[in-house]
Amino acid sequence: MACSRTCSRILGLSLGTTALFAAVANTLLLFPNWDVTYLLRGLIGRQAMLGSGLWGGGLMVLTAATLISLMGWRYGCFSKIGPCRRMLTALLSSGLALLGALICFITSGVALKDGPFCMFDVSPFNQTQAWKHGYPFKDLHNSLLQILLVVIHVINSFLGLFCSLCEK
Repeated sequence: MACSRTCSRILGLSLGTTALFAAVANTLLLFPNWDVTYLLRGLIGRQAMLGSGLWGGGLMVLTAATLISLMGWRYGCFSKIGPCRRMLTALLSSGLALLGALICFITSGVALKDGPFCMFDVSPFNQTQAWKHGYPFKDLHNSLLQILLVVIHVINSFLGLFCSLCEK
């Protein structure tokens, strides 16, 4: 049981750290070059404006991380609850963290598929240049290649992790 408590302490701290990184990263996306005018003029991408890094990967995961850490330290109301309530709280907090991480992951996947939101030239060849803000690579289907490569890398990493545990 002590091993489970130690794992909860470390897991809660790790999840809390990643939640803070997600919130900071989403905040940085809202203020490029530390300038608020991009946000005020609506020149921020849709996925950054959703703020899933703030409320999904940030607030939801941070709340779950706090609960998980408190259970590991058996602090406050978690010091006197029974094993059934502790297990239910652990499952609910894990579900909350998973939901927040999935929301952030899906939004990031859509952002990878659409490509960057930037100013690009829309003029035909040998014409006067015309610039607009948008997603220049949105209609290209090869941006799905990035997601496929990332999925292959994740699978390869898990196989490497579990197979290397079996090697001597």
